[in-house]
Amino acid sequence: MEVSFADFLQQMTSSPALLITVLLTLGVIFVNGWTDAPNAIATCITTRCMNVRSAIWLSAVFNFLGVFVMTQINSSVASTISNMVDFGGDTREALIALCAALFSIVVYSVGASYFGIPTSESHSLIAGLSGAAIAIQNGIGGINMDEWVKVLYGLVLSLALGFATGWVICKLLTIVCQKADRRKSNRFFRGAQIFGAAAMSFMHGAQDGQKFIGVLFLGMAFSNGQNSAEGVVIPVWLMLLCSVVMAVGTSVGGEKIIKSVGMDMVRLEKYQGFSADLSAAVCLLFSSLFGIPVSTTHTKTSAIMGVGAVKRLSAINFRVVREMVLTWVFTFPGCGLISYLMAKLFMAIF
Repeated sequence: MEVSFADFLQQMTSSPALLITVLLTLGVIFVNGWTDAPNAIATCITTRCMNVRSAIWLSAVFNFLGVFVMTQINSSVASTISNMVDFGGDTREALIALCAALFSIVVYSVGASYFGIPTSESHSLIAGLSGAAIAIQNGIGGINMDEWVKVLYGLVLSLALGFATGWVICKLLTIVCQKADRRKSNRFFRGAQIFGAAAMSFMHGAQDGQKFIGVLFLGMAFSNGQNSAEGVVIPVWLMLLCSVVMAVGTSVGGEKIIKSVGMDMVRLEKYQGFSADLSAAVCLLFSSLFGIPVSTTHTKTSAIMGVGAVKRLSAINFRVVREMVLTWVFTFPGCGLISYLMAKLFMAIF
């Protein structure tokens, strides 16, 4: 079943709770554009292959294409997110808990990004939904472990495969291009890195776009008295809306993240930036095809570390890496706890 834009507007006007859910979801997508989407274009900007405005436009277009194309091929990431938790049979309370989860994600992510440290919106989303589900079910019975275990697979995959793929691709390019003319190779990798940034943006849309659309449909299902969003077809207008909101978020607040990922962690040359983008995009493609929700931030930063390790490990600024890892470590318990408390509070008030 495909939801038309007219039906969507009608449902929102008749259900204030759904309207709040939609606004909060768009808020989370905006924050995702603020904190996660810049990772896709960070290396391309810091190696001066593109200016900020052009890179943001490229990011917006390919984020949309990523959602659109990958949804036609495989929408299992969206299914994993919507089936990961069980909010129980009371759809009114479920919608309230979902609102609390989304509100918590925005609060947590904005707080972390204030310090210029990339957060994982994927993990914030998963932690927020899990905390709210535990609150409404009064225990871990609200967690579908068969689906949740894919998050653990994603953690290992994004870190290990991202680093290894980044190292291998950069090492191969170093060997192949060691006798090449420096000026010609820079000219080639300037274009190649734009391609790499487009590929990263495409896969960011394929991963994160599907996740948030899955949450939006979950809210619509609860509003209609349904316990799940199974059988709903993702419409093109919704993909476009999510892409535009994400692009606005990137244009408003992405500079700190771009600096942190593209400059502070490792000083990159053009061929290194291309290696990081290509390797991260390959990892995200693999994850999306198998329905594994991974963090685009984890994947990209791991790839950058792998690229930096080709020359020497000391090329990596481990202070920045440590700050990022600490943020990620605290995301699950931090955002999950905030979501749990907010869900209890929202259900008590409403």
